[in-house]
Amino acid sequence: MKAAQITKYAKDFTVQVNDIPVPTINDDEVLVKVKVAAVNPLEMLIGTGSVKFVQDYSFPLTMGNELTGVVEKVVKNVDDFKVGDEIYSRLPLSKIGAFAEYAAINHNAIAPLPKNLDMVTGAAAALTGLTAYQGLHEELATKSGETVFIPGGSGSFWQMAIPIAKDMGLKVIVSGNADARDRTLAIGADQYLSYETENYWEIINDVDYVIDTLGPKEFDRELSVIKPGGRLLSLRVGPNKRFAVDHNYPTWKRLLFTMVGRKYDKAAVEKNVEYHFIFVRSDGRQLRELTRIIENNNIVPAVDPTDFTIDDISKALDLVANGHPKGKVVIKF
Repeated sequence: MKAAQITKYAKDFTVQVNDIPVPTINDDEVLVKVKVAAVNPLEMLIGTGSVKFVQDYSFPLTMGNELTGVVEKVVKNVDDFKVGDEIYSRLPLSKIGAFAEYAAINHNAIAPLPKNLDMVTGAAAALTGLTAYQGLHEELATKSGETVFIPGGSGSFWQMAIPIAKDMGLKVIVSGNADARDRTLAIGADQYLSYETENYWEIINDVDYVIDTLGPKEFDRELSVIKPGGRLLSLRVGPNKRFAVDHNYPTWKRLLFTMVGRKYDKAAVEKNVEYHFIFVRSDGRQLRELTRIIENNNIVPAVDPTDFTIDDISKALDLVANGHPKGKVVIKF
């Protein structure tokens, strides 16, 4: 089968399409014939080695974290899926490999494809949806009636985060470009601020939570709008001591992440705010709950219209890293 692989971490890593054997499955896995795989910024972080202290890999490494496909083979220990089932998944972090014609996936990491999505749009749902779900339910532990602010929320993350937040009874404020105002309000946002004409830090204050999608340059401004005792969850800034402790990392890694996150932890403590960082994991049970929200709200993730196959993987990665995609970039098999 064809698989897109790297042989080492590098700043300018090279992906090669190789012919490798179809994977065998163990007692907890299903064999999935991949139909569509999503290309995420996470691929760049993995390829450059930027997240090797969170998850290190052996080489050659088949890339890709998110897919849709059809169950091709099951073993007798797996009774929740059968051959022919259409599924979607954020693959387990320790065993990625969506950029291939077949993938062996733990059955606890997959879920039936939502009825309102096809193979293409479904490939854009799992990773972003689980990030929003785990962020709101676990990291922020939000409660109905509270307020969450998403700066930069007109990107792909908002499509999942807003309906999930509204399903939890939250008030949602979003900032982004003016073009996204109407569609963002249409899926449930309570307030929308256009960054071209409005400075959110001058307009809002005392929110319970902020979900950062923009990175370090916005950190201090985001802290300034959170009420004392609130929480800031970042998808971009980086891990800290809390992240290492929560993941039960060894002492040396806790010390490393304590040093890496010290600047941000200090700034948060000074504002009486908790700083959290998330690195989304696979979870089939949560995917099934996400499916309910997707179907009930008829959420259809935006997908970039450019057609890519696995042989175009380098072009697809370049579009994600350096271009301006109009939704999630995918490769079709």
